[in-house]
Amino acid sequence: MCAGPPPAAVAVGGALRGGGERGGGGPRMESSDLGGRQQGPIWHRKPGPAARRGVIVNIIHSVKGYHSKTIRFLNVAFDSSGDSLLAGDHQGNIYVFDLNGNRFNLVQRTMQACTALAFNLRRKTEFLVALADYSIKCFDTETKELVSWMRGHDSSVSSISVHGSGRYAITTSSDTAQLWDLDTFQRKRKLNVRQSVGIQKVFFLPLSNTILSCFKDNSVFAWEFDTLHCKYQLPTPVEGSALLYKVFAVTRDGRIFVAGGKSNQLHLWCLESRKLIRIIQMPSKVRAVRHLEFLPDSFDGGSNQVLGVLSQDNIMRFINIETCKLLFDIGSHEEGISTAAISPSGRYIASVMENGSLNLYSVQALTQEGNQPPPPTFKVVEDWSKCTSEANKLTMRVTSGRSERPWKSKGSKIQSRLLKMQVNTSLENKENELPGGLNKKRLRALLKGFGEYPAKYRMFVWRSLLQLPENHLAFSSLIDKGTHSAFVNIQNEYPIKSQKLLRVLQRTLSALAHWSAIFAETPYIPLLAFPFVKLFQNNQLICFEVVATVVVNLCQHWFEYFPNPPVNILSMMENVLAHHDKELLQHLIKYNVTSQVYAWPLLETLFSEVLTREEWLKVFDNIFSNHPSYFLMIVIAYIICSRAPLLHCNQREDFEYFFHHRNNLDISVVIKEAYHLMETTPLDIHPQRVLDDFIPLTKGQYPVFNKYPKFIVDYQTQERERIRQDEIEYLRERQLVHELEAKAQERKAEDEAWYRKQELLREAEEQRRKMLLEEEEKLAEQRQRLAAVKRELKVKELQFLDASRRRFLKYQQDQRQIELKRLDDEIARKATMREQETAAALQDVEVQRMELESQRQVFEQVAEENLAKAEQKRIDANWRLRALHKLRGDDRDRKKRHEEIAKLLHDNRVKEAELLKAMREAEEKTWEEVIQKKAQLEEEQKAAAAADEHRKQFLEDKMNDALELAEKLQREDGYFERLRDLKAGRTGRGVELQQVPRSGNICLNDLPPSQSSSHMSLDRRGEDLALQERELMAEVRRLRQKLTSQARTRHPPARFTATKWTP
Repeated sequence: MCAGPPPAAVAVGGALRGGGERGGGGPRMESSDLGGRQQGPIWHRKPGPAARRGVIVNIIHSVKGYHSKTIRFLNVAFDSSGDSLLAGDHQGNIYVFDLNGNRFNLVQRTMQACTALAFNLRRKTEFLVALADYSIKCFDTETKELVSWMRGHDSSVSSISVHGSGRYAITTSSDTAQLWDLDTFQRKRKLNVRQSVGIQKVFFLPLSNTILSCFKDNSVFAWEFDTLHCKYQLPTPVEGSALLYKVFAVTRDGRIFVAGGKSNQLHLWCLESRKLIRIIQMPSKVRAVRHLEFLPDSFDGGSNQVLGVLSQDNIMRFINIETCKLLFDIGSHEEGISTAAISPSGRYIASVMENGSLNLYSVQALTQEGNQPPPPTFKVVEDWSKCTSEANKLTMRVTSGRSERPWKSKGSKIQSRLLKMQVNTSLENKENELPGGLNKKRLRALLKGFGEYPAKYRMFVWRSLLQLPENHLAFSSLIDKGTHSAFVNIQNEYPIKSQKLLRVLQRTLSALAHWSAIFAETPYIPLLAFPFVKLFQNNQLICFEVVATVVVNLCQHWFEYFPNPPVNILSMMENVLAHHDKELLQHLIKYNVTSQVYAWPLLETLFSEVLTREEWLKVFDNIFSNHPSYFLMIVIAYIICSRAPLLHCNQREDFEYFFHHRNNLDISVVIKEAYHLMETTPLDIHPQRVLDDFIPLTKGQYPVFNKYPKFIVDYQTQERERIRQDEIEYLRERQLVHELEAKAQERKAEDEAWYRKQELLREAEEQRRKMLLEEEEKLAEQRQRLAAVKRELKVKELQFLDASRRRFLKYQQDQRQIELKRLDDEIARKATMREQETAAALQDVEVQRMELESQRQVFEQVAEENLAKAEQKRIDANWRLRALHKLRGDDRDRKKRHEEIAKLLHDNRVKEAELLKAMREAEEKTWEEVIQKKAQLEEEQKAAAAADEHRKQFLEDKMNDALELAEKLQREDGYFERLRDLKAGRTGRGVELQQVPRSGNICLNDLPPSQSSSHMSLDRRGEDLALQERELMAEVRRLRQKLTSQARTRHPPARFTATKWTP
């Protein structure tokens, strides 16, 4: 691989990104950030073949802001030329990348992710995009407008296949496939399948009118596009080789069909024989195949040999399906590939990476040596004697002939031998070296041994032998000049059935004429170029350069005597023929057959009229491998080898027919005879003395071709232009004369028509006068009859009106009776309905009363329970107060007892407030009747509060009286001092005395004997106080019951209306 200057890292969107090798050194990769721009250059410096791992440019789309992020690309597609790339990201942005013009352009914002793209429509500026809402839209890249919107899918569209004509498309989803007419954007047909089966893919076969449908049950059907009738179904694979097909690929000629799935095997089908011809086993690292696509080649005639296989490890491996050799791969574990697309020209590979970026690869850089020849046709031979099944016999394993990459295991390397060139290589060997690693001397040896090159590699060998420069820009400039005026009507002179072949021939001849003016005046240039046009019709650049190389080298000195045939070349050939077969030359001279009859037809047609395709290819294998003089020698050899039939010809017409039609001649003998003539011809008459060695076309620009009498060509060009102008003028004048004649004839016809019309008008006027008189007489008679008829009609009308009036009166009476009857029925029906509604309302009211009664009972029960709980708590509080009264003897303890009693009373009031709050909340959930009684409830609460206050005051008075009585008794008995001393001396029993209210018992044995009598007296007085307290609480309870009964009497409980839960 030639090492050019490393391209610089460029940031189109403003951010500089480095794209160097992972290991450090090596050329840096061009990186382009689209950023927020809608258009701009893809790269700032043209990438060279030394780019890292064949990557021309790495394209990302980042968004700068508060949260910077990278927008992921999802799908890519090339146009039919392979020079423009369409890419869509997950936000719906569609970009077009012009690889020749180095420009990108944002052509559409769909605002939703795209699932499939197609860019090879008949109208080159239009493209199809399948979106996440299951619709397909067609946009124009120039106007950026929506062309059409197609709907019909119920699931995501996974693929779009366009017919070779660009007029039809098939969109495929998991449940259906639909055929669309891209001229009207209407759906023509729809393919429905059972949900249990499912569709994998439906697509057009290239260069045919066949549709291939692949289903999830491994069935593959071929359909006729015009009638949609099933042509055939591929049989079930042989036993032991079945796998679930997921991905598919077809060669450009539509002959080989490849299928893969969740396995490391690939099935190769021949669609012509409908048989499984080979099973390719990928390396063990491949466990599933995600994508398949063939790599096109300009010289394989559509029978693609290189297949790209994208596996589950995100690496795309390119293998040769014939030799099963691994050629190269793209992607790695660190930079995995999600999906890929290959340009139809086979020059670029576009891949969407796992990180969302877009990589563009150069196939020439990936092959490492530009036009490196294919590896030898050998296959891995293994011992299959133990395998008896047919599947094992078809299986071939993919092997690699190059070293593994650094991330691969060392144990998997395959040993290979490298043939090193000797240092002291001679100058002759260097001259024999050809582009692509071929050697001219070795090719000649191969050609001498087999007589021809392998058909599979012939185009590659020819390209190497002719050293074609592939000047794309120079050729494009010639094509852009359009069709040359000399070949505008070439179809009249050469009626070719294939329109494509005719267009390629016209473009090639026009390019030759634009390159050099002599070719526009040369009458035999179409005959000379046609064989190569037919052979290279799929690659016009190669076709033009092959023809140009042939003209420059094989047609040396042909145009020196223009417009006459090359007399100098023909004389030289006649001298060689006279030297080797003088008798044959004398025979030709005898019948006035010159070299223009027996040699020139073979030269100007390049043997295309006298040889078959295989013979012609074999001959030119030898011509391209030898000195240009070999071409003349093979013409002489053909004549010499045809000696016997020529000696029997005695008429000039027979000789002319012989050299313009195919003859029964062994071409191998002719080739050997040509080599014999090359070796045995004397140097003084050898064409090699006159003809130069082979000179290839120059790179960049084509050489100037001016080896012809320029004044003659210019004169003929001027004469042709003058004749063309005269023809145009003559045609214009003839058209003018025709128009004048047509106008005169038209005027004459108009005059005759006018006189004829006047005569007809006069005759018509006379006839109308007679008709008017007759009509007036008839009209008078009709008026009389009409008056009589009117009188009769008037009488009948009066009778009819009278009958109608009577009938209408009777109808009105009937209608009134019917209306009265209807009203009676309506009144009866409404009365019945009113009675039914009344009964139903009564029943509803009764049910509501029962519901309210039940709710009232429930509320009363809840209130009674709450009152009982409050009463119980009050009793507990009273018992605690009584215990405190018993234990507190001094002023400080009495103060604390008052605080506790106050706290208990506060708790009691809180509980009562909670009870009232619960009752209030229960009452608030009722309907509006409860709300109206809110005022009454507040009055009850005020009364309860007043009773509460009265009860509190009463309790405080009684407690004060009890305390005063206790103090009085203590003072009288003189026990106060001793009780205080007793408490001070027995502080250790404070905790036990505090627990007495809980137990309610005091153990007298615990007291010392000296204090037992005083304690007994204190107990008696405490019992009296407890008795008084119980009486006081009983009186309070009676008062509360009385107040409650009075409140219930004054305010009976409200009846609540029935309620109903609604969501």
